[in-house]
Amino acid sequence: MKDGPSGARRAGWRTLPHPSRLAPGHPHRAEVLARHDRAVAAGLSSYVDPGTGYTVLTAAYLDERGYCCSNGCRHCPWEGAAEDPEPDEA
Repeated sequence: MKDGPSGARRAGWRTLPHPSRLAPGHPHRAEVLARHDRAVAAGLSSYVDPGTGYTVLTAAYLDERGYCCSNGCRHCPWEGAAEDPEPDEA
């Protein structure tokens, strides 16, 4: 897969959220990853976060969109997304 307008994709982008946006010790991490995987498998663009109830865009949707919007999306595939406006501290 070639680079998009926002540059190279980060390693593991299809299955792993951006590390600063979902900490390894997050209390809902396993459920978040399961919901993300189910949404991607079903061809959905988003899933509902189990802790907050917020809608979260999937990595597949963000990749298809083709660019980083700089809003700190949890599953942003782009290397340039390393700057996180509001890191997930939990």
